[in-house]
Amino acid sequence: MATEIRPPRRDEMHAYYRVLPYANGLPQWEPENAAWHGGPEPWPPQRAPATAQQLELWALDHEKDPSFHPVAAFTDGECVGASATISFEVTVPGGAAVPMAGVTSTAVLATHRRRGHLRGMMQAMFDAALRRGEPLAMLSASEGSIYGRYGYSPATHRTRWELDRHQAALLPAAPDPGSLELIRADEARRLWPALHAQVRARRVGELTPLSDQWDGLSDGAEGTGGAWRHLVHRDRHGAVDGLARFRLPWSPTAADAGTLVVEALEATDPAAYRALWALLLDFDLTKRVVAPARPRDEPLRWLLANPRAMRVTRQSDNLWARLLDVPAALARRSYDSPGELAIAVDDDLMCPANNGTWLLHAADGAAASCTATDRRPDLTVTTAALGSLYFGGASAHDLAWAGRVTAHTEGALGQLHRMFRTDPEPHNSFGF
Repeated sequence: MATEIRPPRRDEMHAYYRVLPYANGLPQWEPENAAWHGGPEPWPPQRAPATAQQLELWALDHEKDPSFHPVAAFTDGECVGASATISFEVTVPGGAAVPMAGVTSTAVLATHRRRGHLRGMMQAMFDAALRRGEPLAMLSASEGSIYGRYGYSPATHRTRWELDRHQAALLPAAPDPGSLELIRADEARRLWPALHAQVRARRVGELTPLSDQWDGLSDGAEGTGGAWRHLVHRDRHGAVDGLARFRLPWSPTAADAGTLVVEALEATDPAAYRALWALLLDFDLTKRVVAPARPRDEPLRWLLANPRAMRVTRQSDNLWARLLDVPAALARRSYDSPGELAIAVDDDLMCPANNGTWLLHAADGAAASCTATDRRPDLTVTTAALGSLYFGGASAHDLAWAGRVTAHTEGALGQLHRMFRTDPEPHNSFGF
């Protein structure tokens, strides 16, 4: 059998889509209680297989999108594997926006697994991303045991929490100088891109939005999901500094009735953040608030008179990261603590140029540098561990105890922690 790994031609796109779970009605996620889902069931219902008309609309849209880079595996001319990268920018520590290849929609036909097709597609995507000047790759792992073998490791996380309304009292604070307003979806579509751009500039791990990111905002209901509602906060000058999207889904059971689900909330100011939550936590005819896909270090907990009232009910990794060009990536982020470390990488089979010892130097007020060195390494770090460390949300101590970081000089592990860790933790508000 002859195997090819290459981008699909335009006339092969329908066959390409039919490999993918979202197009053929198969599960897209582990059958667990997902942290990104606000409902009581384990995961949202699967879609019906896409029609030929839908496949053609996707093909037309992707043909016009320069950020979409599909790749496929063909055996004797039949498409048996499919994946793609989307070109994003991601905010890294220090606020720089770094080009990133977002791997999405990946599958191999059940009849053709365990033959190296996924590795071949991943290698092709890494090589193409490097040619485009993207030193990072990221993805959402539909199954936690798959992507570590390609050098990925969790970099951002998300939690689903809930709070009973009668326990949601906030600590006293100064009166809100701004104002709140319920708005229609068309207004939210207009306002959200500019607000997200401000949030993204200061939130490590946040992404540039997809071209249609907010096109689906609607005032209508989705089955039993309840009608969407959109809430805006404006500061005392009338400028938008916060937005939230929520719904009140119908439930056939008393246990889940009266639940308000906050699907998204972004704010650029603490007063706006507090004001949005104050209203959502005291909405008439509700008894519970559920917020999926929130940061692990949600500030709301510290606003509550009873911090225990906010219960984390689900938690998982979100985006996994992989450094494709170690020196370029390490030089693009900044480091809160100045220092110098010689970091050895010796296990990267897919991007072999990363193997070697790299001297990372960060000084106060100056750009970081990362260059090859003959110096004895202070630490050896696995490719996967670098992905977790890069955005500042992982513990160097934990990775060392797991055998993924090995210190060779006294104090090197503490220096690694001080240089790489960020506060607040990295977070991204949407996936791809």
